[in-house]
Amino acid sequence: MKLEDFDYELPKELIAQEPCEQRDACRLMVLNREAGTIEHKHFHDIIDYLKPGDCLVMNDSKVIPARLFGVKDVTGAKIEFLLSKKIEGDKWETLVRPGKRLKPGDSVSFGEGRLKAEILDYGSEGTRIVEFHSEDPNSTVNDELYEIGKMPLPPYIERAAEDEDRDMYQTVYCKNEGSVAAPTAGLHFTEELLEEAKAKGVKLAYVTLHVGIGTFRPVKTENIEDHQMHFEEYSVSQETADIINDTIKAGGRVISVGTTSTRTMESAAYFDEEAGRYMIKAGSDDTGIFIYPGYKYKLVDALITNFHLPKSTLIMLVSALYDREKILEAYNEAVKEKYRFFSYGDAMFIY
Repeated sequence: MKLEDFDYELPKELIAQEPCEQRDACRLMVLNREAGTIEHKHFHDIIDYLKPGDCLVMNDSKVIPARLFGVKDVTGAKIEFLLSKKIEGDKWETLVRPGKRLKPGDSVSFGEGRLKAEILDYGSEGTRIVEFHSEDPNSTVNDELYEIGKMPLPPYIERAAEDEDRDMYQTVYCKNEGSVAAPTAGLHFTEELLEEAKAKGVKLAYVTLHVGIGTFRPVKTENIEDHQMHFEEYSVSQETADIINDTIKAGGRVISVGTTSTRTMESAAYFDEEAGRYMIKAGSDDTGIFIYPGYKYKLVDALITNFHLPKSTLIMLVSALYDREKILEAYNEAVKEKYRFFSYGDAMFIY
């Protein structure tokens, strides 16, 4: 398939720059695959489409304040860090800007010297391997990151991160630190809405996939099959595996909240010979799974997701669940109806 097969026209003014004032008050486009219909709702209406016995699977990864602004020691040049992936301890793979100014042996200070970073080595694709040190013996590097760091808003949000982003660019159920981008489909859920779902007989299950900066890297190959996905760490607890597998055995729907939950489940799926169907196994691993039309979903029956960038691997994943042309028709309808797009935008439910 060609990259241009996943393109659509998006007016810049529809790219959401601010979060919705109330999480579940954003708009919701509902796609019924069997009927081929489109409905326009609000996110809190999702409860009307959930059934007893369904299972919502959510990514509980927590976004860290991964953007840092500092100065290069000796020269005083301004430097920006975006933490990409934790290696071990206080060592990170980091995007640096401007990168040409930093080589192994250099050091950078943040927060008027409270936090220091030493450049250890060159990483992949222009990154640097750095090690952080807190100058305060009573403060950890993690403490300083939360004091000094800014939330790593995506590049299409053209403003500096504000205090409210610490809360709004985070799901209400986030738990495990490690992401540098939010699993944005989950941003629309409130604690009250989740409780309402549970009261209706819907099971809640949590996986963890730490979202890296690779999620924003564009597809550059004309043939999408030639694209190489970035790898991300995921984990599935035994409790979660049991909930999902029990749902499958009972004939309930597995509803994925977001593309990261989808990639996690599809990566952890295995064929159970005794049951004669796909199930999910507990454990931790890295995944570079690339889902695009032609892929046959193993576990996911329905998907809650945001509206994604043109030509992105995310719109390809969504198109694999339904029909590419139907998805593009829905996107064009969303543009016509002035839906808000991307991380802080509106949502879609495909069932």
